[in-house]
Amino acid sequence: MSWETEVNEITNRKELRRKMGGTEGIERQHKRGKYTVRERLDRFIDPNSFNEFSSLAGTGSYNKHGELDNFIPRASVDGIGQINGRKLVVSAGDFTIRGGSGGSGGGLGSELPPNERARRWMIPFVRLLDAAGGSVRGFEEMGRTYLPDGNVWSTIDVEILSEIPVVSAVMGSVAGLPAINACLSHFNVMVKDSSQLFPGGPPVVKAALGYDITKEDLGGPQIHTKISGSVDNLAESEDAAFQQIRQFLSYLPSNVHEIAPRGDTSDPIDRTAAELIDFMPRDRRKIYKVHDLVNLIADRDSFFEISPNYGRSRTVGLARFNGYPVGLMANNPKFYGGSTDVAAGSKVIRLLQLCDTFHLPIVSFADEPGFMVGLESEKSGIERAGAALVAAVCQSQMPWLTIVTGRLYGVAGQCQHRPSGMFRRYAWPSASWGSMHISGGASAAYRREIDEAPDPIAKREEIEARLQAVASPFRTAEATGQDIIDPRETRKHICDFVEDAQRVLDKQLGIPKMPYRP
Repeated sequence: MSWETEVNEITNRKELRRKMGGTEGIERQHKRGKYTVRERLDRFIDPNSFNEFSSLAGTGSYNKHGELDNFIPRASVDGIGQINGRKLVVSAGDFTIRGGSGGSGGGLGSELPPNERARRWMIPFVRLLDAAGGSVRGFEEMGRTYLPDGNVWSTIDVEILSEIPVVSAVMGSVAGLPAINACLSHFNVMVKDSSQLFPGGPPVVKAALGYDITKEDLGGPQIHTKISGSVDNLAESEDAAFQQIRQFLSYLPSNVHEIAPRGDTSDPIDRTAAELIDFMPRDRRKIYKVHDLVNLIADRDSFFEISPNYGRSRTVGLARFNGYPVGLMANNPKFYGGSTDVAAGSKVIRLLQLCDTFHLPIVSFADEPGFMVGLESEKSGIERAGAALVAAVCQSQMPWLTIVTGRLYGVAGQCQHRPSGMFRRYAWPSASWGSMHISGGASAAYRREIDEAPDPIAKREEIEARLQAVASPFRTAEATGQDIIDPRETRKHICDFVEDAQRVLDKQLGIPKMPYRP
């Protein structure tokens, strides 16, 4: 007796699932300038590599003979696939079905959720979020309400951050728990003109606070990639978002028990850049382009910037030296003179956590004038933010190399040094350092002497000149052994350090001692 009828039923149900929410829902998705969930997977995943989980899951209705009358797929498509030949688990929301809202599910006999599968397979987990979160429609279907106890699932989302790379892409209007999942990740990205993020959308805002607002004004990219910092990067299109995800994951191992993959090694280790000899201006009021500095020294075209529009006094991202992936950060004097404010400090902490979790060395180009001062900085809590950065630095363990290119002052400058583990520091001849700037420090330390002088301005300048005379980095080198290098040789020193760091990183594989926190 053949089972052909039942096998045909499998095919029939899969075909019904591939129709998603039906023609009307698909057309509505396209009118909004968005791909459907199936189109996204086809464009993101390597061809013919996707193996779907729970492909028959959904809600069926049956006639009196027990035959399938209608079938509504569940509002997500999950599975295992490959990008650039490496395996990962993908969970993608289907907005054509109830706006991507999840209904009641799980329970006795349920298959593993995709996040747990990613953890057990020890491969990256990517969410393509296009979901409105919970819906009151579900109350009527269940015939009751429920106590919010979703942490039974969120516990997995928190724990996997210390085990495997997690990426979230905000592909549409994302609300409720999916909005939190957008940030329970190591990297996230929004799409220009088609994605928004909020715990509750405009109708919820209207009911709670009594005012009208559009989805874009409430939670568009201009809010989250520039002001709130909830989202790292902005992509011009969905395809561009997929490319950013691929690039981000290319720097990371599949899990914390593996070393990060090495990339192209064709860029010579001893390549020098003549421009570096006069890259740092003698007049500290002049601004240089920090991206030029990074691109002159790192492997060619290897820098991937994270959160470029948030906390802009720090530039952070991932790069390669001699093919080895590293976390890279640099003060950016174009914004606040490079001073670390609350936003920049939080961005640095996330990078340190990322590198500690996935065993990447840190390379820092330091031109740090100190923590941001002023009334607005005080209102934002700069001291607590500074304490958090100090703690993150002291608790980190990945190999760390600092290149002091310019200023290094105060506690923020202190955060460019770690007294434990594999740490190395080089300085350029253009470097200067101390507890604070000589100009502001002289006015404070010598206030009485300056105020009582016949010509206070001349007295202050005289004191500053005396202090400048002892501020040469070579005097520090005489006393402390600090190595000062020719800026043109920086790349070779970094490549040597990163090569040596691999031995240390091999010994650090496994779950990080400090859990990753978003």
